[in-house]
Amino acid sequence: MATERTVVHDTFTLERTYPHPPATVFAAWAEHDQKAAWFGSGPDFFTKVDRYELDFRVGGHERIEGPLASGRQFAYDATYVDIVADRRIVAAYDLHIAGRAISATLLTVEFEPQGAGTRLFLTEQAAYLDGLDGIEDRMPGVDAMLDKLDAYMATIA
Repeated sequence: MATERTVVHDTFTLERTYPHPPATVFAAWAEHDQKAAWFGSGPDFFTKVDRYELDFRVGGHERIEGPLASGRQFAYDATYVDIVADRRIVAAYDLHIAGRAISATLLTVEFEPQGAGTRLFLTEQAAYLDGLDGIEDRMPGVDAMLDKLDAYMATIA
């Protein structure tokens, strides 16, 4: 069976506002226990998380693996390219489903002070591979991930 080999490039930015200072919002991305509490969790994505690792430093890696509701294995593998404490995170990541690469992405998360709170900007610049992924799936998925961050941030006093 021949598979068409294509690549589609696309970019999107999502924005959120939190009543917490940038250091608090940044920590939700940087600290293992905090990020594990919201990133990739929940029955709408994984049926369970088989593996979660976070080595949050420039050159460090983040990996999450687990089965999707379809039963296929999902893997997210990121390398941190740039980190400016409380201001910016840049990571390059790839996604695989059932061992097959579906995309390669440059992720930028910016934390901008806004009064006593934070404005967060998340930008993804992606190469979607072979028609297996696309912005029409990715953007709602990332938006749902930020909903989980919103819910987690609401638990912080």
